[in-house]
Amino acid sequence: MSDDYLQRILKARVYDVAIESPLHAAPRLSRRLGADIRLKREDLQPIFSFKLRGAYNKIAHLSAAVAARGVISASAGNHAQGVALAARHRGLRAVIVMPVTTPAIKVQAVADLGGEVVLHGDFYDAAFEHALVLARTQGLVFVHPFDDADVIAGQGTIGMEIVHQTGGELDAIFVPVGGGGLIAGIAAFVKQVYPRVRIIGVEPEDAAAMYESLRAGQRVTLERVGLFADGVAVRRVGEETFALARRYVDEVLLVSTDQICAAIQDVFEDTRAILEPAGALSVAGLKQYLARGAPAGQRLVAICSGANMNFDRLRYIAERADLGAGRESLLAVEIPEQPGSFLRFCETLGQHSITEFNYRYQGAERARLFVGFSVGSGQEECATVSARLQAAGFGVIDMSANEMAKLHVRFMVGGLGTGLSDELLYRFEFPERPGALLSFLQAIGTRWNITLFHYRNHGSDSGRVLAGIQVHKPEREQFLLHLKELGFPYTEETDNPAYRSFLAG
Repeated sequence: MSDDYLQRILKARVYDVAIESPLHAAPRLSRRLGADIRLKREDLQPIFSFKLRGAYNKIAHLSAAVAARGVISASAGNHAQGVALAARHRGLRAVIVMPVTTPAIKVQAVADLGGEVVLHGDFYDAAFEHALVLARTQGLVFVHPFDDADVIAGQGTIGMEIVHQTGGELDAIFVPVGGGGLIAGIAAFVKQVYPRVRIIGVEPEDAAAMYESLRAGQRVTLERVGLFADGVAVRRVGEETFALARRYVDEVLLVSTDQICAAIQDVFEDTRAILEPAGALSVAGLKQYLARGAPAGQRLVAICSGANMNFDRLRYIAERADLGAGRESLLAVEIPEQPGSFLRFCETLGQHSITEFNYRYQGAERARLFVGFSVGSGQEECATVSARLQAAGFGVIDMSANEMAKLHVRFMVGGLGTGLSDELLYRFEFPERPGALLSFLQAIGTRWNITLFHYRNHGSDSGRVLAGIQVHKPEREQFLLHLKELGFPYTEETDNPAYRSFLAG
């Protein structure tokens, strides 16, 4: 079997449509992690994914008579584009069944390549079954996205290129895993020529079909899979890919959504390219591998497998990247409900840049804050800060790993200010720099009680704060004079219908 794949990969037909993708250095990531890290840039392929290699190799090997029937496949997007491109190159009809959850950018890309798109089911498995039905009823040739020898061999050309580009002088290759076609092909080639090179698969924690199968010693079908990394959202790996993984793959690592987001940012900072979540899996796994104590100075390759992502997902990724990299911590903090408490809290927090600050008045005794702040050494530093806040008399709960808090609660902090009178609402702007929020609170002073506060660092030049301040009517004139003396641009929003509808008591 191994010799057969070596020959298949050496003879694979991929370069009619694919490029030999470059192996780029990642200097920033390498310096930070103490390793020689290279990125195999499959995101630079014509369809922004490695998948055209396997799809074209399969279709190129079809006889003229068989190919004339047309082809069909099921895919979450990247394999679909590969099949559509390969079919167009040979002048064939291509039907692609895609889950209805497939990002719009991938659906449109398939249509642009001449593929006939059929949306069916929420997950790959449902699309797969429907494609098999259409293949039988319409006489189409089914092109499997991963569990096919020609497809595996096509993907294996990536391993062949890495060997040529490095001369075999490397320690490990990190590979995203969905159905297993990519890692099976790379491992089948590399392990035959350089068996000492470690082949390490990487899967999301919520789509760990290969990890669970290898652990069980047989293929396992997951009850459900997460869709964030939609390109690897497969409930069951292939029979052939599993057999090759058992023989050649050294281990499979699992990474979180936050770690994937951080990896997308890492690649962007080195290359200015934006990978899709599945495309950044390998970098997330590489970082985890080094963090657990791997020897320094290793030469490591990460497969950047694709860059087909909807633009609107970038907002979520940016929100989660710092948490995944251990650069931001989230705390729920309880402080006394009295003037000056905010300022004392910020002074106790010290020089850490606050990234988020949410608060709403809820009673006369205690106030609860949702706070994000930058850290340099992850959870260790967060624990130190938490201990310092607790010693100052503040109640603290670490929310950095709380999925509900990160996904929902941080955006829901607020509500009506019950039992509150004489509240004014203002928007402020101030120059964004380290310590800017503390300086702002010091300027506001402690004379008036802050009853609502929302701040989020968006990486722009100006910090923006929404603040509710309790100012009794006899003090209004003095308060307005104080605002003018501060020098910060401000806008009163007390009559804003959004405030009246959702925040005013």
